[in-house]
Amino acid sequence: MRLAALAATTAIVAASPTASGVGFLQAHQLESGGFAEAGNPAYPQLTAWAVLGLRATGANPNGATASYLVQHAPELTSATGLALVVLAENALGQTADRPLGRLRALQRPSGSVGRLINGTAWSVLAFRAVGVAVQRRTIGWLLARQTRAGGWGWTAGAADSNDTATVVEALRAARVTGRPIRRALRFLLRFRNSDGGFELILGRGSDAQSTAWAVQAFLAAGKPPPRGALAYLKRLQRTDGSFRYSTRYTTTPVWVTAQVLPALAGKPFPLH
Repeated sequence: MRLAALAATTAIVAASPTASGVGFLQAHQLESGGFAEAGNPAYPQLTAWAVLGLRATGANPNGATASYLVQHAPELTSATGLALVVLAENALGQTADRPLGRLRALQRPSGSVGRLINGTAWSVLAFRAVGVAVQRRTIGWLLARQTRAGGWGWTAGAADSNDTATVVEALRAARVTGRPIRRALRFLLRFRNSDGGFELILGRGSDAQSTAWAVQAFLAAGKPPPRGALAYLKRLQRTDGSFRYSTRYTTTPVWVTAQVLPALAGKPFPLH
C-alpha cells in the first residue's frame, strides 16, 4: 500500500509545474507544522508564505501548521510579518483575531500601517482578506506615495517592481481603478526583459519572485500576464519541483517556490 501511494504521489507531482512545486513545499514541512529551508529551522514568515503558495493551488499543509502560526505569531513585530500571518491563517480557514488586532494597533493617524509603504500595502491585503474595512486615508496615503514614474518603493524613494506589484494588488483589493493602476502597470513593464522575466530593479536581471509578483499585479488588475512571464517561471523549475531564483542562482528554494506558485495558479492576493 505504501509503495502504491508513493507511486501515485510521484505521478501527481510530475503532472505539472504547479503540482511539482506543491510536492516540493510539502516535503519541507517539519513535524512542528512550520516550513524550513533544508538544514534550517522553521520560522513564521516562511511558513506563512508556504501556506499561501499551497492554498493558491488548492493544496493544504498538514494540520499542525495553524497551531505553529498561532504559537509563533507573537515573535513578529512588523506590519508585513503580521499581515502575512493574517493572510495565511485566513487561507487555512482559521480566525486571525490576535495578529489582526496587533496589526490594527499599528495604524497611524496618517493612514499608514506602521511607517513603511510595503507594510501598509500588505496590511490592506490582510484587512480585505478577513473583511475588515480599509480606511480611506490609508488608500490616500498609498496613492500619495506613487512616484512620478508610476511605481512604489519599500519606503519613500526609488521605486521597484516588487513593491509596485504589491501596492497594485492592495489597491485593487480596495477596489481602486483608473489612472493609478494604469500608470503602475506601465511602470512594471519597464522591468520586463527579453527572456520574459521581470527584475527587481533595472539592470539586476530577471528573477523568479519579481516575475511572479508582476504576474499577480496584472491579474489583480484584470489583465493577462505579460507575454513570456509564465514561460520564464516554468523554465526555472528544477527536477525536485522547486524553482531557481534566476537562471544564474539557486537560493532559498522553499521561499522562492512559495512565491512562484500563486502566479502559476493565476491567483493574486488576497486569495479567494
